[in-house]
Amino acid sequence: MQAAAFFRKDAQGVTLFVRLTPKSSRDCLEGPELAADGRCHLKARVRAVPENGKANDALIRLLAKELAIAPREISVISGMTSRLKQIRLQGEPGELEQKLLLLV
Repeated sequence: MQAAAFFRKDAQGVTLFVRLTPKSSRDCLEGPELAADGRCHLKARVRAVPENGKANDALIRLLAKELAIAPREISVISGMTSRLKQIRLQGEPGELEQKLLLLV
């Protein structure tokens, strides 16, 4: 599996592909995973429930902590009510790529 397949860089930052599991026993990022359809995503778990955006907010806080970036630089751009999400990380793409590769 190609490690970088769970995100895509562009001039303004990175789009991250995430599979979120809410109501977990802990908050954590588990690394990239290859789905049955061939797509790659970053597995994430949060303790928050999937109600009123609480799980999405918990995911943003978790990513901000793990990547050492401000939560305001992270947004959910697709999959607000789905387990499969696209997350937008604003910032310098090269720096973000290095931080993401350290998660693998």
